[in-house]
Amino acid sequence: MEVHSMNHTQHRLKGVLFAIIGATLWGLGGTVSDLLFNQRDIEVDWYVTARLLISGIFLLSLYKLLHPKQSMFIVFKKPKTIVSLFIYSLIGMLFVQYAYMASIATGNVAVATLLQYIAPVYIIIWFVIRGLDVFRPFDILAIAMTLIGTFLLLTNGSISHLVVSPTSLFWGIISGLALAFYTIYATGLLEKFPSILIVGWAMIISGCAMSFKHPIWDVSFSNMSASTIIYLIFGIIAGTAFAFYLFIDSLKYLSPKETTLLGTIEPVIAVVTSALWLGVTFQSVQVIGIVLILILILMLSLKKQPEEM
Repeated sequence: MEVHSMNHTQHRLKGVLFAIIGATLWGLGGTVSDLLFNQRDIEVDWYVTARLLISGIFLLSLYKLLHPKQSMFIVFKKPKTIVSLFIYSLIGMLFVQYAYMASIATGNVAVATLLQYIAPVYIIIWFVIRGLDVFRPFDILAIAMTLIGTFLLLTNGSISHLVVSPTSLFWGIISGLALAFYTIYATGLLEKFPSILIVGWAMIISGCAMSFKHPIWDVSFSNMSASTIIYLIFGIIAGTAFAFYLFIDSLKYLSPKETTLLGTIEPVIAVVTSALWLGVTFQSVQVIGIVLILILILMLSLKKQPEEM
């Protein structure tokens, strides 16, 4: 009994560490992307293409390494599954990745990450519209905090002007909506296939789609400094591929609710590192907005979402 209890504790600790490291790498990856776009002139379209394709290849290779006897192509056996995977890839994965990066490139990683993490509020509203849930006091509070926190963050309390680029705001909202879709729509696929397989193929498919806009080979490394290439490697491998793997793997040891809660570290990392490393400054009223949104994200991660029907 003691051995079983110790193994259980070790597994939970492993899951907690994986989730924390994964979320931290996501946050750092966003900050590195901010630096690459705004200080090293890296093109957003190419970066998204590279990020998706390289991370997708990494995850699928890892799946094959861990499950050598299982085929990576089992998701393509049924036409209905193929259609679902392409919808998930092109509307979910592609828009989540591109809109988030575009919001960073036209603004900063802190605002982009906070706007994306409002996604659970969109999910609440969607379930109510579908008639799968009703507004409860918690939901009203969450929506009110979203509106107030976002207003303070974007305007510093002044109705007359935005302190955030309208383009960054637009892409941040699209990113949050895409993340909401990505979260809801993935359920059916993830019930049938391993997460790493679905995420890996979604990245490959969406990366191939982005290649029509900006091919991965259309880039000149000769003009890049060594530090820029190091940042690119970190942003793509550690901040995307490895972060996804660790976070997905943490689900073996923790419940989805626990991993979601630990995932709230990402926006905190994004805000702190953008301020300390990139020198992004926030005015006093904006800080209040940031705190409100971070509290909201924590509250939402603790809330059990209704099942999709």
